[in-house]
Amino acid sequence: MKKLIVTLVGIIVFTTISVVSCKEDKAARDKKYNTAYVCPMHCDDSGRDEEGTCVVCGMTLVKNEEHYEDGHTH
Repeated sequence: MKKLIVTLVGIIVFTTISVVSCKEDKAARDKKYNTAYVCPMHCDDSGRDEEGTCVVCGMTLVKNEEHYEDGHTH
């Protein structure tokens, strides 16, 4: 019985670690982190690849200093 409990706990721990480590990074899917221009207020879905205004708050978009063409900063 003890061996069964240890095995079940091991399976639960392994599954939990697998699920948590496979979550998609927010920066990889969020426009405000991987576009050339972003809203200074960091509004959701406000990033664009060209200059303009934020569709949420109307502020002028600013150059994203951390933007790279392939979307990665490393």
